[in-house]
Formats: sequence, C-alpha cells, structure tokens
Amino acid sequence: QVKLVESGGGLVQVGGSLRLSCTASGRTSSMYFMGWFRQAPGKEREFVANIRWNIGLTYYADSVKGRFTISRENAKNTVYLQMNSLKPEDTATYYCAARGQWAPSRRESDYDYWGQGTQVTVSS
Repeated sequence: QVKLVESGGGLVQVGGSLRLSCTASGRTSSMYFMGWFRQAPGKEREFVANIRWNIGLTYYADSVKGRFTISRENAKNTVYLQMNSLKPEDTATYYCAARGQWAPSRRESDYDYWGQGTQVTVSS
C-alpha cells in the first residue's frame, strides 16, 4: 500500500502562483509514476501532469503546459506541482496519484493510489 498526502492548496488571485506538494509513504518502491489530476465542480476529473519517478520524465496536459511544472524530490518521496499564471479555470480540487506500472498514462483508471485532494481556488 502507498499513502499519499497533499498540501499547499489555497486561494490565489488571477496570475498568482501556488505550489502543491504530495508526500508518499508505505511501499513507495512500487511507484513508477506520480501524477496530478484535478476536478472542478460539475466536471470529470482530468489529467494535469505526471512524472516518471526514477528518471524525472514529465508529461503535461495542454491546458497547463508552460504554466505548471511537476518535479520530485526522491529523498523525501515528494512530488511538487508549481502552478504559475493561474487562471479562474484552474480552480479545482487537485489530487495526487501514483501508478505502479512503468508505462506513462493520463487515464485516471490507470492509477493505483490517490490522495485526499487539496482545493485550489483562483479568484478574479
């Protein structure tokens, strides 16, 4: 089992920045990818970004490319999502997820472990 705990959400104005953190514990050796998804009210959960844990290879959704950066700190079993130039449409609950397969995926169903989520609200 892997436990994921997110932090760092909050309220920010348009154009501002936030950094989310997700710390993993438990059988972290079974993780190949860690990712961020988000879900806005009334919408389905969508892929944001992910990172291959051992080599740092990253993937992004087109909607956040150039504004968000995913990174990891292996010694702390922590993945970060730096969010810059935030827009109202970035408002959502952000979830950290871990995948126990080596192939990258943007599908929610391909992730084995999930955090509880952290709220990000961008006000105009």
